[in-house]
Amino acid sequence: MAEFATDRATPPGSLQTVDRALLVLLSFERSRPDWGVTEVAEEFGWDTSVAQRLLATLAGRGFLVSDPVTRRYRIGPAALRLGRLWERSGSLELLAKPVLEELSRTTGDTVLFSLPDSFHMRCVVAAEGPAGPLRYHPLVGELYPAHAGATSKSYYAFLPDEQRHRLFRGRPMARFTDRTVTDADLLEEELLRIRAQGYAWTVGEYDTGIGTVAVPVFLGPEPYGSLSLGGAEERFPHGPGDRLDPLRQAAELLEKRLTQPPQRPRPPRARTRTAPPGKTA
Repeated sequence: MAEFATDRATPPGSLQTVDRALLVLLSFERSRPDWGVTEVAEEFGWDTSVAQRLLATLAGRGFLVSDPVTRRYRIGPAALRLGRLWERSGSLELLAKPVLEELSRTTGDTVLFSLPDSFHMRCVVAAEGPAGPLRYHPLVGELYPAHAGATSKSYYAFLPDEQRHRLFRGRPMARFTDRTVTDADLLEEELLRIRAQGYAWTVGEYDTGIGTVAVPVFLGPEPYGSLSLGGAEERFPHGPGDRLDPLRQAAELLEKRLTQPPQRPRPPRARTRTAPPGKTA
């Protein structure tokens, strides 16, 4: 599972104050949703006054909000705005598309990168395989039901149990083919098996005759989406076995591209001029 790059040394050429503010923002996560001034100062080895000014500045721009009672800080609405813009900015496709295209070339299958959207997974980036399209309409934007098919199950299996139970219990589930699981207890058993083995493999649960294998994509410790590949059932005569290694490697590379900044190209060395023979520089 990839982690956000949080090297605390300010990179050469970067503004220290800006870098410190970004480190503070990256320190917020599900297991640590709020911070106090003293905690930030101790965590990063800064003076309390520096931590106070950074937190107050971020709160002033809406990236944090301060609880007036506890004086602790949480993520603010400006971060939500950027998060919504991120998925629609084209940056996600820019980072993910090369990974999907390489996986498609390796396996010959159609590859999807999908993110949760209510009780569905929404395809956000796709690469058609040379074997032909899965559908004759755009795959990007397609919604896959949470309970049917490996694309969805590989993500929902890794949600915390309580969150998953809230989603699936007491909710009617449509049947798309004779292989669609609509019983909540049977579905929970299957999701636990998927979590134990680390991948989902289904045939004909959502689309008749289509085999799909998928793995979760993580951001830090939390599932973010799923990476899946699929094709006609006949393309998987021995199941998903030969696809698992390249699929997992692609997921790891995708996690890395989503959580670590690209390496900066080193500036070319300045050439030292030498004087021609007989002359002085």
